Amino acid sequence: MLNFLLSGTLLGLVSGISPGPLFAMVISQTLQYGLREGAKLALSPLITDLPIVLVSALVLSNLYGHKPLLGMISLAGGLFLLFMAWANLKTEGISQPFADRETNSLAKGVMINALSPHPYLFWITVGTPLLVAAYVQNSWYAAGFLVSFYAALVGAKLLLAVLVNRSRNLLQGRAYVYTMKFLGLALFVFAIILFKDGIDFIRG
Repeated sequence: MLNFLLSGTLLGLVSGISPGPLFAMVISQTLQYGLREGAKLALSPLITDLPIVLVSALVLSNLYGHKPLLGMISLAGGLFLLFMAWANLKTEGISQPFADRETNSLAKGVMINALSPHPYLFWITVGTPLLVAAYVQNSWYAAGFLVSFYAALVGAKLLLAVLVNRSRNLLQGRAYVYTMKFLGLALFVFAIILFKDGIDFIRG
């Protein structure tokens, strides 16, 4: 079981600290609304990934036949990220960084995960084969793999939110505006990447 626990932990950490749309959004929401909202984003994979894991287990043997579907999902994700990027690029500074209003952080995290093809590809090509191999040996091995993976993934995102929250005093004023605009550009780049992935998937 130890090898599956280590595999889950390593893969979770890599996924958690790798730059990507959710990584940028955790920073963005934490800067704007505080640790609580950043933490909501960090927890979003726990909501979106369960159906992804289940679906990937069903379509694992037919991955190439689902490329057009992944392509459409990727294009939709690109459009959503463009919207988020534009909102960040329009930032002109805030007088009360943690204004009490609806932020929809969890919903944003769910949207980002659900509309990105990368979780699907990860679970179809890497996660599900390991999960099945663990389950064949023992159902508890499979459970251990899932728990260690998500503990590491969510833990890395939460740590990111905590570190960003503690440095908020360094990211006010002009520094804050520049940071938000930089994150907007990062989201824009990720949107372009998703568009490219979507076109590649559709072309086959």
